Amino acid sequence: MLLILANWLEHYFDVFRVFHYLTLRGILGILTALVISFIVGPPMIRYLGSYKIGQTIRDDGPQSHLSKAGTPTMGGALILVTITVSTLLWSDLGNRYVWAVLLVTLAYGLIGFVDDYKKLVLKNSKGLAARYKYLWQSVFGLGAALFLYHTASSPQETQFIVPFFKQVVLNMGWLYVPLAYFVVVGSSNAVNLTDGLDGLAILPTVLVAGGLAIFAYASGHSEFSEYLGIPYLPKAGELVVFCGALVGAGLGFLWFNTYPAQVFMGDIGALALGAALGMVAVLVRQEIVLMIMGGIFVMETVSVMLQVLSFKLTGRRIFRMAPIHHHFELKGWPEPRVIVRFWIISVILVLIGLATLKLR
Repeated sequence: MLLILANWLEHYFDVFRVFHYLTLRGILGILTALVISFIVGPPMIRYLGSYKIGQTIRDDGPQSHLSKAGTPTMGGALILVTITVSTLLWSDLGNRYVWAVLLVTLAYGLIGFVDDYKKLVLKNSKGLAARYKYLWQSVFGLGAALFLYHTASSPQETQFIVPFFKQVVLNMGWLYVPLAYFVVVGSSNAVNLTDGLDGLAILPTVLVAGGLAIFAYASGHSEFSEYLGIPYLPKAGELVVFCGALVGAGLGFLWFNTYPAQVFMGDIGALALGAALGMVAVLVRQEIVLMIMGGIFVMETVSVMLQVLSFKLTGRRIFRMAPIHHHFELKGWPEPRVIVRFWIISVILVLIGLATLKLR
């Protein structure tokens, strides 16, 4: 919205031309989301607390978690509000990439809201039934994939890129649809599984979003994309603003979610953030890079899959508890140690992902 105003004002004042720069609007997106988080966060936490919308804790998990019972949940609503407002203020609203990722993020947030509302307000311990949750994730994920496939204006938008190999580019054709679907739905569930400790999921999400912003900027710049050997996607650069809004919203939420957490994001935040990362990766054609940079999310998901598979086949568990962050807790690691070490791993993985820009 403010970009439209700046475009009008530049006819009278040349200084407003500066708002055409993606880097500036990306930074403003971060700062705007941070300010909104700091203003809206405290009253929202008090509101959630006053209505007893608090976390329920499993009694078969780490005993240290029992003290978290009653901590306000559904704080992911704060993240969605800040992302939405900041994106609408600073992005080009005529860009279909922006609308695609924003609407998918909100759609998955709605799924998470229904699940959280059933569990926390209606006191239904099962929440939204798994089959219905997956059904709606599939509906929105497949809908987004079909939309992107049918509105693609160049072959580069549906090609599959393999990192580290400049010449390995596969024309996906209709296979683009199941690939995009898998990435969005898988990423959404992976972040949701990781969201089990104070701040554990949100900082890796921020780091990955920052890394994807760099890919978006390079992909949307003809000279940079040619130099780096990545697809040139003229509309992708505008995703820098969305990623900036996500970074700012994530850091703002971390202010309240850091150990010991004042609020948890709940499914409303985790499902939405995972879908957002998946959508951005699909739009900039960096699905494999997402798996590298989001290696923490992959590790958490694989640990659950291995645990279930092992128990069904042998009757034994590989880990003391899954996802794997609980395994380390039950081994005696203090919660802050698990969190910070996972953060450090995430930083390393994001740097490796960024290295693929040049190592080709």
